[in-house]
Amino acid sequence: MTEDFTATLPRKRMSAGLLFQDESGRVLLVEPTYKPYWEVPGGTVEAGESPHAAAAREIREELGLTITPGRLLVIDWTPPRPGRTEGLHLVFDGGPLTAAQVAAIRVPADELRSWAWCTAAEATTRLPALLARRIAAACRAHADGTSAYLENGFPVN
Repeated sequence: MTEDFTATLPRKRMSAGLLFQDESGRVLLVEPTYKPYWEVPGGTVEAGESPHAAAAREIREELGLTITPGRLLVIDWTPPRPGRTEGLHLVFDGGPLTAAQVAAIRVPADELRSWAWCTAAEATTRLPALLARRIAAACRAHADGTSAYLENGFPVN
């Protein structure tokens, strides 16, 4: 039997998150304890795990909610930079949250400081430029019923 040649192929870091919006169009962001900036709920896709399953798992871990991710809104490739390998970042539609789901949100104190609904302007001040571009593209894709492919947060046609 021959060795699996795919074991020698390059590997990419991957993350998956969910975009939640309220009736006013605000987005749900979380404030990690281990980073100086906010993010959308989600996280790393583990080895052998699908991005869809990772998004659902991360929402259970981060918000205490059981959510089935909706359609893919954005895939964003980020180039390598000092201290980080290149990566693929997927954002799925989280769908609307009911009042009961919002009331049930519980964040793990060792991982998240807080969560908040944020307007586009508030999100821009809380997110690094790359994440702000990614989330803005996810909001547009959600509104338009489309999906977007980005590189470093910028649309590629």
